[in-house]
Parts: sequence; C-alpha cells; structure tokens
Amino acid sequence: MRFPTSVLLTAVVALVVHVHAEDDGDVLYPVSFGPRDLPHKTVICPAVHRANGTNVDIQIEYVDINPDAERTILMVHGWPSLWHSWKYQIEEFKDDYHLLVPNLRGFARSTHPGDVEGSSAMPDLVSDLACVLEDSLKTNSRKRSAQGDGKVICMGHDWGTQVCYELARMRPDLVEGVVGTAIPYLPSASKPLPTAQMYALLPKLRYQSFLARPALAAQELNADIRRALRGTLRSVSSPPPDAFLTDEESFMRAWGDIEIPPTPFFTPEEEDYWVEQYGIQGFESTVYFYTAKNRHRAWEFAFSQGNHTISQPVLSILPTHDPVADWAFAAKLLKSEEFLPQLSPVVLLKAAHWIQLERPREVNAAVREWLKTLSAPGGAGKIEAGKHEERGHATDEL
Repeated sequence: MRFPTSVLLTAVVALVVHVHAEDDGDVLYPVSFGPRDLPHKTVICPAVHRANGTNVDIQIEYVDINPDAERTILMVHGWPSLWHSWKYQIEEFKDDYHLLVPNLRGFARSTHPGDVEGSSAMPDLVSDLACVLEDSLKTNSRKRSAQGDGKVICMGHDWGTQVCYELARMRPDLVEGVVGTAIPYLPSASKPLPTAQMYALLPKLRYQSFLARPALAAQELNADIRRALRGTLRSVSSPPPDAFLTDEESFMRAWGDIEIPPTPFFTPEEEDYWVEQYGIQGFESTVYFYTAKNRHRAWEFAFSQGNHTISQPVLSILPTHDPVADWAFAAKLLKSEEFLPQLSPVVLLKAAHWIQLERPREVNAAVREWLKTLSAPGGAGKIEAGKHEERGHATDEL
C-alpha cells in the first residue's frame, strides 16, 4: 500500500480505545453454518477491459442474509480472502441485520473483466459494490431504515477496508458508516511515496512488488493453493517466519521446506472449501490490488476529486501484531484522523492481521457497541470505553 509524503510529518495525538484479548491462544469458535450451507446470489455488473477499451459484463457472487432486517451491513474482504472470512461476524449479526457478503471480482465465482493489471482500480470495485446493493434492494424490496435512509454500513478487512472507505467517499448516498479493520484509512491527499522509500520504511511491504506481477505470482501460488493459504492466514500464536513478506521475487520462499500447520481459524472442511474456491480461477485474477496501473489509477482518480474526507461515522479496529506494520502508529503518521471527523479508533492488543478471525469476540463486541451509537437518535458514531477497554493517548502506547 502506498504512503503519501505526509508519512514523514509529525503524528497527531488521538484518543484511542485499547481492547485486551480474552485469551492467549487460537480458539476455533463454533458457528451455525458451514461454508457451503449459505445460498449465493449472482448479479451481472458492468465493467471495463481497459487494455482493449471494451465494455464487458462480469458476474459478482454474494451471500444475502436476513433481507427483511431494517439495517444492512455490507462485508468486504481483502487478499487473499473470500466472503467466508466474515464467518464470525455473520454468526454475530445475522439475526439483527441484513448482511450482504460478496466475493470481490476475480475471487471464486465472481468473474473478472480481464486485464488484471489495469482494470480493477478502486473506482471499479466501488462500482461492483453499488451493483450488488442495487440488485439486493431490487430483489428484496426491503424497507428503508428511518435512521439510515436505506444506506449500508460497510465493514472491510485489509484491502476491503480501503474499498469501504472509497465507497463512502465516492458514494456517500449509499453509506451511513464504515467499519475498517486491520488497516487505517489511506487518503490520497498527497502524491504517493516512491517505492524505494516506502520499502525502506516498511520492509515487509516488499512482497507487494512480487504480487504486482500477476502471472508470475499466480505461477507460484497456484502450484500449491493450500500451502499458499496456510502460509498467509497465520496468527499471533502461530506466526509466519520473520522473513515472510520481505522477498520481492517470491511470496512463499521464506517458508522454505517447513511444513505449514493448518490455518488456525478454520475447520478442515472450511480449509478445504477455501482451497476449492481458489482453484476455480486461481490467484492471477485476485492480485489486482497490487499492480502499478490499478494503484496509480485509484490514486489519480481520488486525488483529482479532492474530497478526501470521510464524513460518515467510522470505527477503525487495528491490531498491534500485524506482521507488516504497526498500523495504529502508521495511522498517526498518515494523519488519517484528520480526514475522519467522526472516528472511533480501537486498538486490539495481541492480534495479528486476520483480526476478525483471530479475535472475533473482541471485534464483534466493538462493532456492536459502535452500531448502538448509530441507532441512537443523533448518534455521533463514537464509542465509549467498556469493561475490557482502557482509554489512553495513542502516543502512550505506540
């Protein structure tokens, strides 16, 4: 991910809620459904193949749960991920909220227009999500909420977090609030930091140079899909090697000949499902987040628009043990808070990148408390410290 030149500026102190983990190890919590149990809908959405300048149709697959509920949560995954990465949040909110959980374009049975390097920038993904929302409203004919006026809460993880922020920024008519997990808001208010400087600041972003070459990345990752997924979906208790993510010529080389343990967040059936789903199209159509053309187009589009502030209430949940970076500290350097006037920041202690899978109870509790503030008349989208939370300034912890 690109850092603007403001990364070198002094951080702004912010009030942050710090949440302690309830346990020290990986816990596989039960859910009431298997990955194959929930029916999927599909919608045909317009897209562009920029390499040859043609308009095409793509198919976006999504799970649609409890459509008669008053409020809607749209859950957006990152990389390498699937709709099923939200299993614990689906379990938590399925009885109270209308849930829309898509596979992004290029993942599983959601197709891609082609031209992976240049035809999946942030505006394209925002268009896909708007297409899903329109299809859901049309097929469900659900009532519009009095508070949200038919808008959704967009909940994202990893790249899905940035997609949610961009949906809120570009289409404020569709979004009443954002929950961003794992990474902070990355505003495009400044020119991107040159790659060499970015890697000097965050050497564990070097893997992105490898993933920016889709065919080469897919050749390695498709050779053993299960190993690629196991190597990436790790936790604080079962981390990857220290050298993981630092190689610009290979994604998996740091693992060497080590036998990678099963994914700590999944049952054998769930892991099999992920391997099966990635076998449909492989990895090549999923790595568009990292290509130079898509990233430049996303930045150029947002920068030219100039409206970098997310005016809606935002809940940002960041981990302390992401192998890439201390994102809570990075958020201060990025001055993300200046662009989020209704921000509720939460730092989840002893959590790694896959925060919603590793610490679902804490994530769900923070989200549910924040959602209550949206439900209250005149709610400002701010959460208060609770039973397992401590208040303090960001600089006290970072």
